[in-house]
Amino acid sequence: MYHYEMAGTLDYLVDDFEAKQGLFSPGLHVPIYPSDEIYKNHPDYVVRTRATCILVDFGGEDKIPHIAKVLKNDDNELVRHEAAFSLGQMSYSAAIPPLIDSTLNDPSMFVRHEAAIALGVVGNKEAKETLQKALNDPDKPVVESAVVALSNIEFMETLSKNEKFAKLTGG
Repeated sequence: MYHYEMAGTLDYLVDDFEAKQGLFSPGLHVPIYPSDEIYKNHPDYVVRTRATCILVDFGGEDKIPHIAKVLKNDDNELVRHEAAFSLGQMSYSAAIPPLIDSTLNDPSMFVRHEAAIALGVVGNKEAKETLQKALNDPDKPVVESAVVALSNIEFMETLSKNEKFAKLTGG
């Protein structure tokens, strides 16, 4: 923080290592909170969106619950949209339940559309069932996203049945 001349500019730091939470950083004595703190207290949707992207960049299935909370609870539809996109990019099956919930229940067409696309990236039988339901969504972009997602899942299933392709790709 000294090197980047950030002294005095940070209200808090985030770290998901529980032993550090509730303590202060060395030198500057900036309080350390769990990463969920960003979503609870930061009024800037750009920061919350960026924080979601950073969690994805860190990688690992352990980030799914944090991003799923953002998808479910953030009051900004752009932040929720980015969370749905991020869960799709991570491609873990653990992302499917929150994506299903958002595809079917989010009040924003923008978020339902992105959650449907993400389900098509992660894909499985449960995702297909949800996408079939999304074909009846009242908003055309969600329906079109469900069509694309179902097509993607079907394509991936076809590739996985192709033994020659599977051998070439290590599958």
